[in-house]
This record gives sequence, structure tokens and C-alpha cells, in this order.
Amino acid sequence: MSFTSLFKKNIKAGIIKANIHMDEKVRDKVEKYHGVFCESIRENIDVSLSEGLPLCQDTGMIEFFVLKGNKVCLDISLEEILNECVREVYTENPFRYSVVEDPLFKRVNTKNNTPVIIHYMETEGNKLEVRFLIKGGGSENLSFLKMMSPSSTEEDIIETVVSHIREKGAKSCPPLHIGIGIGGTSDKAIMLAKYALTENIDYVNPINEYASLEKKITDRVNGLKIGFQGLGKGISAYSTTVKSFPTHIATLPLAIAVDCYVCRKGSVEFEL
Repeated sequence: MSFTSLFKKNIKAGIIKANIHMDEKVRDKVEKYHGVFCESIRENIDVSLSEGLPLCQDTGMIEFFVLKGNKVCLDISLEEILNECVREVYTENPFRYSVVEDPLFKRVNTKNNTPVIIHYMETEGNKLEVRFLIKGGGSENLSFLKMMSPSSTEEDIIETVVSHIREKGAKSCPPLHIGIGIGGTSDKAIMLAKYALTENIDYVNPINEYASLEKKITDRVNGLKIGFQGLGKGISAYSTTVKSFPTHIATLPLAIAVDCYVCRKGSVEFEL
């Protein structure tokens, strides 16, 4: 099998799995919920897996993060192939088409869930890793950017995040995985917040200060008592993941992105 064929096969399988099979770490959190509609939520998860139906009717817009080693040489267009993978998956499976061609005026559905969003990141070595998020409209609408004062404190960051989740979190099918991007430029911070969501919900930041910040934000959000589906029972957030980047001395960008309770994501790796 050629690399292109293997690449397409694994990417397509990952997207299908993410749409119908809840990650076991997320499922474990759901099993511990015993509030309103708990049985319906668990039944939905079982039916999705047994029948090959999506976990949510909003089967999202696909956002890819391509981590390409500096020793990897490719003679193929990853953009073309990733769009092809999504086009085939969504036309061959009972997944809703959620992408419109023009964002403002015509808003005509592309009828194949493309084009996809792709972020490229260079790493060291000979590995090619492709991470992806299946971003539904509800969670995507909670995305947020604020250019904080460079003199802002940790508490200022926490309060900004918690205030935003307090105001809008119930609209995004909680419990949430919260991604935070700090630093860089405005666009870099947003990308970091999205990239943070590609980590597992039990990820712990290797930098102690940021690991502590992650826990503080999660604890404060859970203290809001938003609960499963915004109904006030159970946890409001699974976890928080922070990604940081150097920034200009006069800036402190803060971006927030969230995943809804199904946390649809995946990762495919190749050694080349």
C-alpha cells in the first residue's frame, strides 16, 4: 500500500471513529454523572457505537493540526488529501454537512463538509503527526479572544476565563474541555487555544505554574454549577489545557476555545 493510500485510510478511519465512538476517558466521566437525562446520554453513546451513527447531529467542521518533522519530505499535497478524506467520509456516512461556501451572503452548503481548516507546525525528526478536532457550532461559538494588559496577573486570567464560561458556557453542551492560548499574537493565541483541545482531557502541563493555572480554572468553572447540558447537576468542565508562547513586551493575548461534552478529536502518526 502506498503512503498516500495508507495516509487516507488512517485519517478517514480516525474521523469516523471520532464521530461515533466516545473516548474512554471522556466516557468514564459521563458514567459518573447521575443527574437529569443521564440514562438518555448513555443510551445515545451506546446506540451511536452499535449503529454507526454520529454522537451528535452537528458533525462539525474539521480542523487539522499537521505536525511535520523537519526531516520529512513529501511529494503530495496534504491540503488536497485532507479535503479529499473529509469529502469521502461525509458523503459515504450518515454525517451532516455543516459547511457553507460563503460565510456572509449566499451561505450555500458545500454538501460534503469541506473545505477543512489546516494549521501547519514544524517539529524535529522524521515523524508526521496529524491531529484533528471535529468542531460543532455550539462549541465554536464560545471561542473568545481578549488582549489583556501586559501587567495582568494570574487571577486576572482566571477571572476572565471564568466570567466568559459563566456567561456562555451553558450554550455549548457542557461539561467542557477548555483550551487556553496565552501569548504570541492574537492569531497565534487562538490557534494555541484550539491546539490545546487536541490533548487528552487528563493532560497535565509540564510547566508547574501552568499546571496549577489549569487546575485553578477547572475548579473555578466547576464551582459555577453549570452542570451537564447546562442543567445544574454534575461537573461543568472535564479539564483545562493551557498552551503558551513568547509575546511582545506590550501585549498579553488570551484566547479561549472549548470542546462540548463529546470531545471529538483524533490523532494519526507516521514514521517517514
